[in-house]
Amino acid sequence: REWTMKTSVVFLLCISVFPGFSQGRVVREDETGFAECNVFFPGQVPPEGFTEPFHVKICQQYNKEPRFATLYSTKDKIPLYSAFKFTKPAQSEEENWLVEPQIDDPENDLHEMVHEADIGGTVANLGANQALTSDYVGSGYERGLLNPSLLNEEDFQVATYTLTNAVPLSPALSKIWHRDIGKVVEQALIPHCSKMDHLYLLAGAIPSSVQVKGKVSVPESLWLAACCDAPEGWSLGLVKKINDENSLADLTVRELEKQLLPGVHLFKGSCGEDKQSQEKREAVLQVVSQIRSGEQVGTSNNQETKESGWVRRVAGIIATPFIKLLELLIYIFVELVKFVFYFLWLVVKRVVGTILGGVYSLWNGTVSYLKAISMVLISIPYDVGRVIINIFLGFLQIVRDVVSLTYRILSIPMGFVLHLAAFPYHSICAIPSVLKDMATGIGGTFSLVIDATAAVLHGFYYLAGHIVRRFVPKGSSDD
Repeated sequence: REWTMKTSVVFLLCISVFPGFSQGRVVREDETGFAECNVFFPGQVPPEGFTEPFHVKICQQYNKEPRFATLYSTKDKIPLYSAFKFTKPAQSEEENWLVEPQIDDPENDLHEMVHEADIGGTVANLGANQALTSDYVGSGYERGLLNPSLLNEEDFQVATYTLTNAVPLSPALSKIWHRDIGKVVEQALIPHCSKMDHLYLLAGAIPSSVQVKGKVSVPESLWLAACCDAPEGWSLGLVKKINDENSLADLTVRELEKQLLPGVHLFKGSCGEDKQSQEKREAVLQVVSQIRSGEQVGTSNNQETKESGWVRRVAGIIATPFIKLLELLIYIFVELVKFVFYFLWLVVKRVVGTILGGVYSLWNGTVSYLKAISMVLISIPYDVGRVIINIFLGFLQIVRDVVSLTYRILSIPMGFVLHLAAFPYHSICAIPSVLKDMATGIGGTFSLVIDATAAVLHGFYYLAGHIVRRFVPKGSSDD
Protein backbone atom coordinates (compact mmCIF):
# COMPACT_ATOMS: atom_id res chain seq x y z
CA ARG A 1 0.00 0.00 0.00
CA GLU A 2 2.92 2.36 0.80
CA TRP A 3 4.45 1.62 -2.59
CA THR A 4 1.13 2.36 -4.30
CA MET A 5 0.76 5.67 -2.51
CA LYS A 6 4.28 6.67 -3.47
CA THR A 7 4.06 5.67 -7.07
CA SER A 8 0.72 7.43 -7.44
CA VAL A 9 2.72 10.68 -7.34
CA VAL A 10 3.98 10.98 -10.93
CA PHE A 11 6.33 13.25 -12.79
CA LEU A 12 5.17 15.48 -15.62
CA LEU A 13 7.49 16.18 -18.56
CA CYS A 14 7.56 18.98 -21.13
CA ILE A 15 8.16 19.12 -24.88
CA SER A 16 6.78 20.74 -27.96
CA VAL A 17 7.38 21.25 -31.63
CA PHE A 18 6.76 24.91 -30.90
CA PRO A 19 9.13 27.06 -28.87
CA GLY A 20 9.52 25.61 -25.39
CA PHE A 21 7.87 22.65 -23.75
CA SER A 22 4.38 21.38 -23.39
CA GLN A 23 3.60 18.88 -20.69
CA GLY A 24 4.96 15.35 -21.08
CA ARG A 25 7.05 15.49 -24.25
CA VAL A 26 10.68 15.70 -25.28
CA VAL A 27 12.26 18.43 -27.43
CA ARG A 28 15.38 18.22 -29.54
CA GLU A 29 18.27 20.64 -29.21
CA ASP A 30 17.48 22.24 -32.55
CA GLU A 31 14.14 23.49 -31.20
CA THR A 32 13.90 26.71 -29.32
CA GLY A 33 14.32 26.74 -25.56
CA PHE A 34 12.85 24.98 -22.60
CA ALA A 35 9.85 27.28 -22.06
CA GLU A 36 8.77 26.61 -18.49
CA CYS A 37 12.18 25.19 -17.55
CA ASN A 38 14.08 28.20 -18.90
CA VAL A 39 13.84 29.68 -15.40
CA PHE A 40 16.77 27.45 -14.43
CA PHE A 41 19.16 29.26 -16.78
CA PRO A 42 20.61 32.77 -16.52
CA GLY A 43 18.77 35.07 -18.89
CA GLN A 44 16.42 32.11 -19.52
CA VAL A 45 18.81 30.87 -22.22
CA PRO A 46 19.76 27.15 -22.10
CA PRO A 47 23.27 25.91 -22.90
CA GLU A 48 24.16 25.88 -26.57
CA GLY A 49 26.23 23.47 -28.66
CA PHE A 50 24.57 20.16 -27.80
CA THR A 51 23.36 19.52 -31.34
CA GLU A 52 23.47 15.73 -31.71
CA PRO A 53 20.16 14.12 -32.77
CA PHE A 54 20.29 11.85 -29.70
CA HIS A 55 20.32 14.86 -27.34
CA VAL A 56 16.84 15.45 -25.91
CA LYS A 57 15.73 18.09 -23.44
CA ILE A 58 13.41 17.18 -20.61
CA CYS A 59 11.58 19.65 -18.40
CA GLN A 60 11.29 17.62 -15.20
CA GLN A 61 7.93 18.46 -13.63
CA TYR A 62 6.19 17.34 -10.48
CA ASN A 63 2.66 18.27 -9.42
CA LYS A 64 2.42 20.29 -12.64
CA GLU A 65 5.34 22.51 -11.60
CA PRO A 66 8.82 22.56 -13.23
CA ARG A 67 11.49 21.35 -10.77
CA PHE A 68 14.65 21.18 -12.89
CA ALA A 69 15.80 20.70 -16.51
CA THR A 70 17.79 17.85 -18.04
CA LEU A 71 19.64 17.23 -21.28
CA TYR A 72 19.56 13.47 -21.89
CA SER A 73 21.67 11.38 -24.27
CA THR A 74 19.66 8.48 -25.68
CA LYS A 75 22.91 7.08 -27.10
CA ASP A 76 24.76 6.93 -23.78
CA LYS A 77 21.51 6.54 -21.79
CA ILE A 78 22.66 9.04 -19.18
CA PRO A 79 21.96 12.76 -18.65
CA LEU A 80 24.63 15.15 -19.92
CA TYR A 81 23.56 17.84 -17.47
CA SER A 82 20.81 18.81 -15.07
CA ALA A 83 20.07 22.49 -14.44
CA PHE A 84 18.60 23.46 -11.08
CA LYS A 85 18.53 26.00 -8.28
CA PHE A 86 19.25 25.50 -4.61
CA THR A 87 15.98 25.43 -2.64
CA LYS A 88 16.64 24.15 0.86
CA PRO A 89 18.73 21.35 2.41
CA ALA A 90 16.78 18.11 2.48
CA GLN A 91 15.64 16.88 5.87
CA SER A 92 15.36 13.27 4.72
CA GLU A 93 15.74 11.22 1.59
CA GLU A 94 13.23 8.73 0.18
CA GLU A 95 14.03 6.94 -3.07
CA ASN A 96 11.27 6.26 -5.56
CA TRP A 97 12.76 5.71 -9.01
CA LEU A 98 10.78 6.36 -12.18
CA VAL A 99 11.27 6.25 -15.96
CA GLU A 100 10.14 8.43 -18.86
CA PRO A 101 7.90 6.47 -21.34
CA GLN A 102 8.05 9.15 -24.04
CA ILE A 103 11.80 8.76 -24.57
CA ASP A 104 11.29 5.20 -25.83
CA ASP A 105 7.77 5.60 -27.26
CA PRO A 106 6.96 9.21 -28.28
CA GLU A 107 3.49 8.18 -29.51
CA ASN A 108 2.54 6.72 -26.13
CA ASP A 109 -0.35 8.23 -24.18
CA LEU A 110 1.65 8.26 -20.94
CA HIS A 111 2.71 11.90 -20.93
CA GLU A 112 4.34 11.77 -17.52
CA MET A 113 6.98 9.93 -15.56
CA VAL A 114 5.79 6.67 -14.03
CA HIS A 115 7.21 3.81 -12.03
CA GLU A 116 8.68 1.14 -14.26
CA ALA A 117 6.45 -1.54 -12.70
CA ASP A 118 3.32 0.49 -13.50
CA ILE A 119 3.92 0.53 -17.26
CA GLY A 120 2.78 -3.08 -17.71
CA GLY A 121 3.92 -3.52 -21.31
CA THR A 122 2.08 -0.43 -22.57
CA VAL A 123 5.30 1.26 -23.76
CA ALA A 124 6.89 0.05 -26.98
CA ASN A 125 10.67 -0.56 -26.94
CA LEU A 126 10.99 0.25 -23.24
CA GLY A 127 14.69 0.74 -22.43
CA ALA A 128 15.76 1.27 -26.03
CA ASN A 129 16.70 4.94 -25.41
CA GLN A 130 16.99 5.14 -21.62
CA ALA A 131 18.43 3.23 -18.71
CA LEU A 132 16.22 1.01 -16.57
CA THR A 133 16.53 -0.27 -13.02
CA SER A 134 17.60 -3.68 -14.34
CA ASP A 135 20.66 -2.06 -15.95
CA TYR A 136 22.03 -1.21 -12.50
CA VAL A 137 21.08 -4.37 -10.60
CA GLY A 138 24.16 -6.49 -9.89
CA SER A 139 26.46 -4.17 -11.86
CA GLY A 140 28.44 -2.78 -8.92
CA TYR A 141 27.25 0.72 -9.80
CA GLU A 142 24.51 2.75 -8.20
CA ARG A 143 22.32 5.50 -9.60
CA GLY A 144 24.17 8.72 -8.85
CA LEU A 145 22.06 11.87 -9.09
CA LEU A 146 23.39 14.84 -11.06
CA ASN A 147 20.87 17.10 -9.33
CA PRO A 148 21.43 15.88 -5.76
CA SER A 149 18.32 15.24 -3.72
CA LEU A 150 20.06 16.64 -0.62
CA LEU A 151 19.98 20.13 -2.16
CA ASN A 152 16.22 20.01 -2.64
CA GLU A 153 13.19 19.95 -0.41
CA GLU A 154 9.81 18.21 -0.57
CA ASP A 155 8.45 18.12 -4.13
CA PHE A 156 11.81 19.16 -5.60
CA GLN A 157 13.52 16.25 -3.84
CA VAL A 158 10.96 13.69 -5.05
CA ALA A 159 11.42 14.93 -8.62
CA THR A 160 15.17 14.18 -8.57
CA TYR A 161 14.67 10.41 -8.27
CA THR A 162 14.27 9.72 -11.95
CA LEU A 163 16.56 7.58 -14.08
CA THR A 164 16.87 10.50 -16.51
CA ASN A 165 18.78 12.33 -13.72
CA ALA A 166 21.09 9.42 -12.81
CA VAL A 167 24.51 8.21 -13.99
CA PRO A 168 26.39 5.02 -13.01
CA LEU A 169 28.73 5.71 -10.07
CA SER A 170 30.49 3.47 -7.62
CA PRO A 171 28.90 3.68 -4.14
CA ALA A 172 32.02 5.39 -2.71
CA LEU A 173 32.26 7.93 -5.53
CA SER A 174 28.54 8.69 -5.39
CA LYS A 175 28.78 9.40 -1.67
CA ILE A 176 31.90 11.59 -2.07
CA TRP A 177 30.46 13.52 -5.05
CA HIS A 178 27.21 14.34 -3.28
CA ARG A 179 29.08 15.28 -0.11
CA ASP A 180 31.45 17.61 -1.96
CA ILE A 181 28.67 19.19 -4.06
CA GLY A 182 26.56 19.74 -0.96
CA LYS A 183 29.42 21.44 0.89
CA VAL A 184 30.43 23.57 -2.11
CA VAL A 185 26.87 24.81 -2.69
CA GLU A 186 25.96 25.44 0.94
CA GLN A 187 29.31 26.75 2.22
CA ALA A 188 30.93 28.39 -0.81
CA LEU A 189 28.31 29.38 -3.38
CA ILE A 190 25.18 30.36 -1.42
CA PRO A 191 26.97 32.65 1.12
CA HIS A 192 28.72 34.58 -1.69
CA CYS A 193 25.70 35.17 -3.95
CA SER A 194 23.76 38.15 -2.62
CA LYS A 195 20.50 36.88 -4.14
CA MET A 196 20.03 33.14 -3.76
CA ASP A 197 17.42 32.96 -6.52
CA HIS A 198 20.07 34.34 -8.92
CA LEU A 199 22.38 31.35 -8.37
CA TYR A 200 22.14 28.96 -11.33
CA LEU A 201 23.68 25.47 -11.13
CA LEU A 202 24.56 22.97 -13.85
CA ALA A 203 25.70 19.49 -12.80
CA GLY A 204 26.86 17.27 -15.63
CA ALA A 205 28.74 14.18 -16.74
CA ILE A 206 31.15 13.44 -19.61
CA PRO A 207 30.44 9.93 -21.05
CA SER A 208 33.26 7.43 -21.47
CA SER A 209 33.61 4.30 -23.60
CA VAL A 210 33.01 2.08 -20.55
CA GLN A 211 29.45 0.79 -20.40
CA VAL A 212 27.40 -0.97 -17.76
CA LYS A 213 26.06 -4.24 -19.20
CA GLY A 214 27.03 -2.94 -22.65
CA LYS A 215 24.28 -0.31 -22.51
CA VAL A 216 24.71 2.58 -20.03
CA SER A 217 27.85 4.72 -20.30
CA VAL A 218 29.93 5.26 -17.18
CA PRO A 219 31.02 8.94 -16.86
CA GLU A 220 34.61 9.84 -17.52
CA SER A 221 34.26 12.78 -15.16
CA LEU A 222 31.66 14.79 -13.29
CA TRP A 223 31.41 18.56 -13.35
CA LEU A 224 29.57 21.45 -11.75
CA ALA A 225 29.12 24.93 -13.24
CA ALA A 226 27.75 27.79 -11.11
CA CYS A 227 26.65 31.26 -12.18
CA CYS A 228 25.61 34.09 -9.87
CA ASP A 229 24.29 36.87 -12.11
CA ALA A 230 23.29 39.19 -9.25
CA PRO A 231 25.19 42.44 -8.78
CA GLU A 232 28.82 41.56 -8.11
CA GLY A 233 28.26 38.31 -9.97
CA TRP A 234 30.71 35.50 -10.62
CA SER A 235 30.96 32.05 -12.19
CA LEU A 236 32.86 28.91 -11.34
CA GLY A 237 33.53 25.41 -12.67
CA LEU A 238 34.48 22.25 -10.79
CA VAL A 239 35.55 18.88 -12.21
CA LYS A 240 35.97 15.50 -10.49
CA LYS A 241 37.74 12.68 -12.35
CA ILE A 242 36.20 9.25 -11.96
CA ASN A 243 39.58 7.56 -11.53
CA ASP A 244 40.49 9.93 -8.67
CA GLU A 245 37.66 10.07 -6.14
CA ASN A 246 39.34 12.72 -3.99
CA SER A 247 40.05 15.12 -6.87
CA LEU A 248 38.04 18.34 -7.15
CA ALA A 249 39.63 20.76 -9.62
CA ASP A 250 38.35 24.34 -9.90
CA LEU A 251 38.47 26.20 -13.22
CA THR A 252 36.68 28.92 -15.14
CA VAL A 253 33.48 28.23 -17.04
CA ARG A 254 35.30 28.74 -20.35
CA GLU A 255 37.95 26.20 -19.36
CA LEU A 256 35.19 23.76 -18.41
CA GLU A 257 33.43 24.29 -21.76
CA LYS A 258 36.61 23.27 -23.59
CA GLN A 259 36.47 19.86 -21.88
CA LEU A 260 32.96 19.34 -23.21
CA LEU A 261 31.80 19.20 -26.84
CA PRO A 262 33.18 21.76 -29.33
CA GLY A 263 31.09 24.92 -29.52
CA VAL A 264 29.38 24.39 -26.16
CA HIS A 265 28.40 27.49 -24.17
CA LEU A 266 26.94 26.73 -20.74
CA PHE A 267 25.82 30.22 -19.71
CA LYS A 268 24.64 33.18 -21.75
CA GLY A 269 27.63 35.47 -22.24
CA SER A 270 29.66 33.12 -20.02
CA CYS A 271 27.69 34.58 -17.09
CA GLY A 272 29.24 38.01 -17.66
CA GLU A 273 32.72 36.60 -17.12
CA ASP A 274 34.37 39.82 -18.29
CA LYS A 275 32.52 41.87 -15.66
CA GLN A 276 32.76 39.47 -12.75
CA SER A 277 33.78 40.45 -9.27
CA GLN A 278 37.21 38.92 -8.82
CA GLU A 279 36.98 39.52 -5.10
CA LYS A 280 33.83 37.42 -4.86
CA ARG A 281 35.31 34.70 -7.03
CA GLU A 282 38.49 34.57 -4.95
CA ALA A 283 36.39 34.25 -1.81
CA VAL A 284 34.46 31.36 -3.34
CA LEU A 285 37.67 29.65 -4.49
CA GLN A 286 39.17 30.01 -1.01
CA VAL A 287 36.21 28.19 0.54
CA VAL A 288 36.35 25.53 -2.19
CA SER A 289 40.03 25.04 -1.42
CA GLN A 290 39.24 24.56 2.25
CA ILE A 291 36.54 22.01 1.39
CA ARG A 292 38.95 20.20 -0.93
CA SER A 293 41.59 19.99 1.81
CA GLY A 294 39.04 18.76 4.33
CA GLU A 295 39.24 21.83 6.59
CA GLN A 296 36.23 23.21 8.45
CA VAL A 297 35.06 26.42 6.79
CA GLY A 298 35.19 29.44 9.08
CA THR A 299 37.60 27.93 11.71
CA SER A 300 41.30 28.41 12.36
CA ASN A 301 43.96 25.75 12.05
CA ASN A 302 45.16 25.97 15.64
CA GLN A 303 45.87 22.94 17.76
CA GLU A 304 42.64 23.31 19.73
CA THR A 305 40.55 22.95 16.57
CA LYS A 306 42.52 19.89 15.47
CA GLU A 307 42.17 18.27 18.85
CA SER A 308 38.44 19.05 18.88
CA GLY A 309 38.03 17.52 15.44
CA TRP A 310 40.05 14.46 16.54
CA VAL A 311 37.89 14.02 19.61
CA ARG A 312 34.73 14.32 17.52
CA ARG A 313 36.01 11.68 15.10
CA VAL A 314 36.89 9.28 17.92
CA ALA A 315 33.52 9.90 19.56
CA GLY A 316 31.82 9.29 16.23
CA ILE A 317 33.71 5.99 15.77
CA ILE A 318 32.75 4.85 19.27
CA ALA A 319 29.15 5.98 18.96
CA THR A 320 28.58 4.53 15.49
CA PRO A 321 28.01 0.87 16.63
CA PHE A 322 25.59 2.03 19.31
CA ILE A 323 23.77 4.25 16.84
CA LYS A 324 23.56 1.38 14.36
CA LEU A 325 22.31 -0.94 17.12
CA LEU A 326 19.71 1.63 18.14
CA GLU A 327 18.63 1.97 14.52
CA LEU A 328 18.37 -1.83 14.28
CA LEU A 329 16.27 -2.00 17.48
CA ILE A 330 14.02 0.79 16.24
CA TYR A 331 13.66 -0.98 12.89
CA ILE A 332 12.79 -4.28 14.62
CA PHE A 333 10.31 -2.51 16.89
CA VAL A 334 8.65 -0.75 13.96
CA GLU A 335 8.45 -4.01 12.01
CA LEU A 336 6.94 -5.80 15.04
CA VAL A 337 4.36 -3.06 15.46
CA LYS A 338 3.55 -3.24 11.77
CA PHE A 339 3.27 -7.05 11.99
CA VAL A 340 0.96 -6.85 15.03
CA PHE A 341 -1.28 -4.30 13.34
CA TYR A 342 -1.29 -6.35 10.16
CA PHE A 343 -2.17 -9.52 12.11
CA LEU A 344 -4.97 -7.71 13.97
CA TRP A 345 -6.21 -6.36 10.67
CA LEU A 346 -6.32 -9.88 9.20
CA VAL A 347 -8.17 -11.21 12.28
CA VAL A 348 -10.71 -8.38 12.22
CA LYS A 349 -11.10 -8.77 8.48
CA ARG A 350 -11.68 -12.54 8.82
CA VAL A 351 -14.17 -12.15 11.71
CA VAL A 352 -16.08 -9.37 10.01
CA GLY A 353 -16.08 -11.34 6.77
CA THR A 354 -17.48 -14.41 8.54
CA ILE A 355 -20.21 -12.39 10.27
CA LEU A 356 -21.16 -10.61 7.09
CA GLY A 357 -21.20 -13.95 5.23
CA GLY A 358 -23.54 -15.47 7.85
CA VAL A 359 -25.84 -12.46 7.78
CA TYR A 360 -25.90 -12.60 4.00
CA SER A 361 -26.78 -16.32 4.00
CA LEU A 362 -29.51 -15.78 6.63
CA TRP A 363 -30.94 -12.95 4.61
CA ASN A 364 -30.99 -15.05 1.43
CA GLY A 365 -32.74 -17.91 3.28
CA THR A 366 -35.35 -15.60 4.77
CA VAL A 367 -36.06 -14.00 1.41
CA SER A 368 -36.39 -17.43 -0.25
CA TYR A 369 -38.81 -18.66 2.49
CA LEU A 370 -40.97 -15.54 2.28
CA LYS A 371 -41.01 -15.84 -1.49
CA ALA A 372 -42.21 -19.47 -1.33
CA ILE A 373 -44.92 -18.64 1.27
CA SER A 374 -46.08 -15.71 -0.84
CA MET A 375 -46.39 -17.91 -3.93
CA VAL A 376 -48.49 -20.46 -1.98
CA LEU A 377 -50.77 -17.78 -0.52
CA ILE A 378 -51.22 -16.22 -3.94
CA SER A 379 -52.12 -19.62 -5.49
CA ILE A 380 -54.95 -20.35 -2.96
CA PRO A 381 -57.41 -17.71 -4.31
CA TYR A 382 -56.57 -18.84 -7.83
CA ASP A 383 -57.39 -22.49 -7.05
CA VAL A 384 -60.64 -21.55 -5.21
CA GLY A 385 -61.70 -19.44 -8.18
CA ARG A 386 -61.10 -22.33 -10.54
CA VAL A 387 -63.29 -24.64 -8.38
CA ILE A 388 -66.12 -22.09 -8.26
CA ILE A 389 -65.98 -21.61 -12.02
CA ASN A 390 -66.07 -25.39 -12.60
CA ILE A 391 -69.13 -25.73 -10.28
CA PHE A 392 -70.90 -22.94 -12.14
CA LEU A 393 -70.11 -24.54 -15.48
CA GLY A 394 -71.51 -27.88 -14.21
CA PHE A 395 -74.73 -26.19 -13.07
CA LEU A 396 -75.09 -24.55 -16.48
CA GLN A 397 -74.69 -27.98 -18.10
CA ILE A 398 -77.54 -29.37 -15.95
CA VAL A 399 -79.84 -26.46 -16.84
CA ARG A 400 -79.05 -26.95 -20.52
CA ASP A 401 -79.88 -30.66 -20.33
CA VAL A 402 -83.19 -29.98 -18.48
CA VAL A 403 -84.24 -27.40 -21.04
CA SER A 404 -83.39 -29.81 -23.83
CA LEU A 405 -85.42 -32.59 -22.18
CA THR A 406 -88.42 -30.28 -21.64
CA TYR A 407 -88.34 -29.24 -25.22
CA ARG A 408 -88.34 -32.83 -26.44
CA ILE A 409 -91.21 -33.85 -24.07
CA LEU A 410 -93.38 -30.94 -25.16
CA SER A 411 -92.74 -31.62 -28.83
CA ILE A 412 -94.29 -35.18 -28.59
CA PRO A 413 -97.99 -34.21 -27.89
CA MET A 414 -97.90 -31.48 -30.45
CA GLY A 415 -96.97 -33.97 -33.16
CA PHE A 416 -99.63 -36.47 -31.99
CA VAL A 417 -102.38 -33.79 -32.03
CA LEU A 418 -101.44 -32.68 -35.51
CA HIS A 419 -101.53 -36.23 -36.84
CA LEU A 420 -104.87 -36.90 -35.12
CA ALA A 421 -106.42 -33.73 -36.55
CA ALA A 422 -105.31 -34.72 -40.02
CA PHE A 423 -106.84 -38.20 -39.76
CA PRO A 424 -110.31 -37.40 -41.21
CA TYR A 425 -108.63 -35.91 -44.26
CA HIS A 426 -106.73 -39.06 -45.11
CA SER A 427 -107.96 -42.29 -46.47
CA ILE A 428 -108.40 -45.35 -44.40
CA CYS A 429 -105.10 -46.61 -45.74
CA ALA A 430 -103.35 -44.00 -43.68
CA ILE A 431 -104.24 -45.96 -40.54
CA PRO A 432 -101.13 -48.15 -40.70
CA SER A 433 -98.98 -45.10 -41.14
CA VAL A 434 -100.70 -43.46 -38.16
CA LEU A 435 -100.21 -46.52 -36.04
CA LYS A 436 -96.59 -46.58 -37.09
CA ASP A 437 -96.16 -42.95 -36.16
CA MET A 438 -97.83 -43.59 -32.81
CA ALA A 439 -95.51 -46.48 -32.13
CA THR A 440 -92.60 -44.34 -33.16
CA GLY A 441 -93.79 -41.53 -30.90
CA ILE A 442 -94.28 -43.87 -27.95
CA GLY A 443 -90.82 -45.38 -28.56
CA GLY A 444 -89.30 -41.93 -28.91
CA THR A 445 -91.00 -40.88 -25.67
CA PHE A 446 -89.45 -43.77 -23.78
CA SER A 447 -86.10 -43.03 -25.46
CA LEU A 448 -86.28 -39.37 -24.46
CA VAL A 449 -87.18 -40.34 -20.89
CA ILE A 450 -84.19 -42.63 -20.79
CA ASP A 451 -81.92 -39.93 -22.39
CA ALA A 452 -83.18 -37.29 -19.98
CA THR A 453 -82.56 -39.54 -17.03
CA ALA A 454 -79.07 -40.36 -18.31
CA ALA A 455 -78.34 -36.65 -18.91
CA VAL A 456 -79.45 -35.73 -15.38
CA LEU A 457 -77.38 -38.54 -13.91
CA HIS A 458 -74.43 -37.46 -16.11
CA GLY A 459 -74.73 -33.85 -14.88
CA PHE A 460 -74.81 -34.90 -11.23
CA TYR A 461 -71.90 -37.30 -11.82
CA TYR A 462 -69.88 -34.52 -13.48
CA LEU A 463 -70.58 -32.13 -10.58
CA ALA A 464 -69.82 -34.79 -7.95
CA GLY A 465 -66.58 -35.68 -9.77
CA HIS A 466 -65.33 -32.09 -9.68
CA ILE A 467 -66.18 -31.74 -6.00
CA VAL A 468 -64.49 -35.03 -5.14
CA ARG A 469 -61.31 -34.16 -7.09
CA ARG A 470 -60.95 -30.83 -5.24
CA PHE A 471 -61.73 -31.82 -1.69
CA VAL A 472 -60.96 -35.54 -1.40
CA PRO A 473 -57.17 -36.44 -1.05
CA LYS A 474 -55.50 -37.71 -4.19
CA GLY A 475 -54.39 -40.93 -2.53
CA SER A 476 -57.99 -42.14 -2.37
CA SER A 477 -58.88 -41.21 -5.96
CA ASP A 478 -58.78 -44.86 -7.08
CA ASP A 479 -61.34 -45.80 -4.45
